[in-house]
Amino acid sequence: MQKFLIVDDHPMFREAMQSALRSAYPKAEVHEATGIDGAADMLSGLRRSYDLALLDLSMPGTTGFDGLLRLRNQFPRLPILIVSALDDPRVVREALSYGISGFVSKSAKKAEIVRAVATVLAGGVHVPEGHQRNPPPPATHGTSDLVTRLSTLTPQQMRVLQMLRQGMLNKQIAHELDVGETTVKAHVSEILRKLDVVSRTQAVIEVSRIDFDQFTDADRVIPDPLHPSRR
Repeated sequence: MQKFLIVDDHPMFREAMQSALRSAYPKAEVHEATGIDGAADMLSGLRRSYDLALLDLSMPGTTGFDGLLRLRNQFPRLPILIVSALDDPRVVREALSYGISGFVSKSAKKAEIVRAVATVLAGGVHVPEGHQRNPPPPATHGTSDLVTRLSTLTPQQMRVLQMLRQGMLNKQIAHELDVGETTVKAHVSEILRKLDVVSRTQAVIEVSRIDFDQFTDADRVIPDPLHPSRR
């Protein structure tokens, strides 16, 4: 019996994903999380891991690809299928370069979502139509090196880095994580060391290289999940 995890903050999209999965795998165990923290909690300490996580890129509390990178870092063996409205070719190429198991647009019909899931469960990688003949080029040396450095961060350090990117002060981070400021300072020092930067600002600038914030508003149109072919 398959075990799936849907990670998306939109109830209608989670319902649409549930419908697609149930149509093909009626006996599957399907769980839901509304954010990266919730997903990480559900994935931790399991006797049996999930067969696949279906992950939205754009959720509250995440910036750019850092939600994806956090799950890849914390659960490297977890197959991840991105299901996102941000289906610009540049986003798809960048996401695939991080070792995900596939990418499908939220505007895709249910049949394509099912095909994508089946491909991943069979050990393949699903790439949206139009990308098959043009596989994503390897990440540039700079980006690849950055991803390698990010992979050395612990889950807690990834959370601290995410909060640094949101402009939070040490006191605010300590309150959010329910730890002392001394602990936060230690995390920040380790983040700077592992990213090979000398300041918080430089760390934020460095990590912003893996954002997709430069894409236009047209790339961010949220399709109607009840009419998946409509843009």
